[in-house]
Amino acid sequence: QVQLVESGGGLVQPGGSLRLSCAASGRTVSSLTMAWFRQAPEKEREFVSAIRRSAGTAYYADSVRERFTVSRDNAQNTVYLQMTSLKSDDTAVYYCAARDGLVVKTTWNDYPYWGQGTQVTVSA
Repeated sequence: QVQLVESGGGLVQPGGSLRLSCAASGRTVSSLTMAWFRQAPEKEREFVSAIRRSAGTAYYADSVRERFTVSRDNAQNTVYLQMTSLKSDDTAVYYCAARDGLVVKTTWNDYPYWGQGTQVTVSA
C-alpha cells in the first residue's frame, strides 16, 4: 500500500516562495506517476503539476507554469513542489497524489493514493 505524507505548507507573503514535500512509503516514487493537486475553499480540486514515473517528465497547469517546479529525489523517496512568485490565488490545501499508470492524468479521481494535504496561505 502506498502512503504519502506532505509537509512544507504555511503562510507566505505575495511574491514569496515555499517548497512542499511529499514523502512516500510502500513504493518508490520513481515507480509511480506523482502529482500535486490543490483545493481552495468552495472550489473543486484542481491539477497543479505532475512528474511521470520512470522518465520523470514534468507537467504543469497553465496557472503555475514558469512559477512552480516539480522534482523527485529517488534516494529520499520524496517528491517536491517548489513554488515561487506566489499569489493570493495560490492559497489552497495542497495534496500529493500517486497512480500506477504511465500516462499523466489531470483529473483527481484518476489517482488512488493521496496524502492528507498541507495548507498554503498567501497573504500580506
